Amino acid sequence: MELDPSDLLPRRDLLALAAATGALTALPAFTASAAPRRPLDSPAISSSSRNELWWQAPADDHSMIEQGLPVGNGRLGALAGNDPGRERLLLTDATMWTGGLNDTLDADGQFPYGRGDFGSFTLLGRLSVDLPDHDLSAVSGYRRTLDLAQGLVTTSYVRSGVTYRRTIFASRPDDVIVLHFTQSGGGRYTGTVTLDGTHGETTSERLSFGAAFPNGLTYGAAVTAHGTGGHVTVSGSHIAFSGCRDLTVVVSGGTDYAPDAAKGYRDPNLDPERLARAKVRDAAAHPADTLLRTHVADHRALFGQFDISLGTSSAGQRSLDTWERLKARARDGEADPELEAAYVQFGRYLMISGSRGSLPLNLQGLWLDGNDPDWMGDYHTDINIQMNYWMADRAGLSTCFDALTDYCLAQLPSWTELTRTHFNDPRNRYRNSTGRIAGWTVAISTNPYGGGGWWWHPAGNAWLCAGLWEHYEYTQSHTHLERIYPLLKGACEFWEARLLTTTLPGTSKEVLVADSDWSPEHGPLDAKGITYAQELVWALFGSYCTASARLKRDTGYAATIAALRKRLYLPRVSPKTGWLEEWMSPDNLGETTHRHLSPLVGLFPGDRIRPDGSTPQDVVEGATALLTARGTESFGWANAWRGLCWARLKNAENAYRLVVNNLRPSSGGSNGTAFNLFDIYQVEQGRGIFQIDANFGTPAAVIEMLVYSRPGHLELLPALPDAWSAAGSLSGAGVRGGFVVDLRWKDGKPTEARIRSVGGRTTTVAFGSASRTVTLRPGTSVTLKDLDR
Repeated sequence: MELDPSDLLPRRDLLALAAATGALTALPAFTASAAPRRPLDSPAISSSSRNELWWQAPADDHSMIEQGLPVGNGRLGALAGNDPGRERLLLTDATMWTGGLNDTLDADGQFPYGRGDFGSFTLLGRLSVDLPDHDLSAVSGYRRTLDLAQGLVTTSYVRSGVTYRRTIFASRPDDVIVLHFTQSGGGRYTGTVTLDGTHGETTSERLSFGAAFPNGLTYGAAVTAHGTGGHVTVSGSHIAFSGCRDLTVVVSGGTDYAPDAAKGYRDPNLDPERLARAKVRDAAAHPADTLLRTHVADHRALFGQFDISLGTSSAGQRSLDTWERLKARARDGEADPELEAAYVQFGRYLMISGSRGSLPLNLQGLWLDGNDPDWMGDYHTDINIQMNYWMADRAGLSTCFDALTDYCLAQLPSWTELTRTHFNDPRNRYRNSTGRIAGWTVAISTNPYGGGGWWWHPAGNAWLCAGLWEHYEYTQSHTHLERIYPLLKGACEFWEARLLTTTLPGTSKEVLVADSDWSPEHGPLDAKGITYAQELVWALFGSYCTASARLKRDTGYAATIAALRKRLYLPRVSPKTGWLEEWMSPDNLGETTHRHLSPLVGLFPGDRIRPDGSTPQDVVEGATALLTARGTESFGWANAWRGLCWARLKNAENAYRLVVNNLRPSSGGSNGTAFNLFDIYQVEQGRGIFQIDANFGTPAAVIEMLVYSRPGHLELLPALPDAWSAAGSLSGAGVRGGFVVDLRWKDGKPTEARIRSVGGRTTTVAFGSASRTVTLRPGTSVTLKDLDR
């Protein structure tokens, strides 16, 4: 099949598109900024066990991804080992990527997928603080804590009668990571600080390094330290300190990445090494307590927007450290509601730490233990990047969603160019049979340079748009709607060119179906009319028409899309299996218990399939039968998706079982929760890897069990399990349609619900068969009681 040159955008138009979308994206991730506002009073809060995780052992240097504690400021992150004698931080920057546009297709018309062409997320550096006389064997009372509410990692222990304490945090206002070492009892600190690169760099006597990848990305990092009551000197490429009563270490770094396709995703005016030196110098000019107060105020402003209580745990459960508590929960089978709520808050902590002002969360989030993450730590568009952001609006972190919006807008010019020049390549089994091409789509894997990896993913554009649209439904932000409009329209243009007309067997009815595609990630590679694509395109067309009406744009084109939507084939139930069909065929053509729930996107995250009488009963039963067949034992992200689907079907106990399955401690690389609460994905016998999506998908499932919403409708406690039914509360939960809800319940029934508008006007609030209609002005609220009447 030959490309029609008239279908391709001229280069000048592509550059214009890049410039236009570039104006809608954020500033470079690593950049100079004004001095932050410093709080006059301490924002610190008293310690609360509900929002603290703690351990009685440091991380093993060889198991940092399972045992290191994460810190991050949304761009700059680290895993901390917390060994008394050697504090080790593995440093990351969200934009530290090799690779490039990757626009030379393989022989099958698909994208290359390697570290050299597609690229990979990699480490920025390693920081070590060595304390030779503080070996673990020489200390007692060791404890390390992750304070979720304040964004702090602390370590304490006793040596020779002296209590030593260190605090680590990643400050967004100062754009640095701070390590503060203190003591009480007359102790002293003596040792060295070392900063090393991980790609062969040499640290200079200025205590910094800088280099560039073959793709042209430049990067750098720097460290400084100061103490009181002793000596701190530069010795070669490290810092030596001796006899210090306390010590403060400040580190920063980043790259010259910029979210601008027109500039090749680089900021040519940025010198990362020089900027890193300036940032650590400026931060170190302030006392550690000032830096701490500034960080805590910033972190709490987000963390405090949401709270959750699922009940009270026993004194015995509270007495256990986090790892022992996870093991006890799995061994004894006894509900631990405070641990389960803390897991939700841990997900929120990771979101705050990993998704602000830079690239969005990838498969690894912001955290690495080496330069060879599985799947390159990329952005998977057939579930994983979407799941990473299902929690944000539900859990009071709508601003953290912006990183995904910024990313999609920054990539759009490149995605558009690749689609129009490469998608209809005659070797591509997914090419458009119509011969026409327009708009944009993506590959299954994407990188930060507009590039794709692995296979083309035609429906990936619609699924990305679904998440962007849902964020609008939560926030009702007109600005966000204007920003995402080019993405919505471009995706519709792609599908307008792609859809095929076919006649349903045994009838004369003509319908529109998706061209050859794969139902991720199993079954035939070239089926037409797969349920996955049909559901996503149906949702995309509806979202676009609503956006067009609200923005008063392109009304004629919206009418065209609305007409296409009416002709879309919608999936049926197989007369052979009783399941919702996955491949427009009565036969099951894949794996019965496959990890993906691709044909159920209309149940979740979509809501075309509803168990409320608005959907034909046979379709609801077919979706339920398919979900049942998939089972309850799978990888973490797959369990989270199953849990969300069962919550939508109002099956509380099945949803709860899947949440609990993800809390099982990982052993020997098995699926489950690691020592540090990272989710582990078993890729082969005896080997597991960290993949962060379940750390967000599982909290989303918990919230969905407590609150279901769509524009105009809010349902309270739709899938409340027995384990949480005695009493609980939720505050700051997002509601589609532009509301926020605070909720209390007792004995399985809501006792009070406060509904606040953040842009919405009217919604129905329901519990069971009872409902009330609420009308509010933005910024106002109403409190409802006796909701079961």
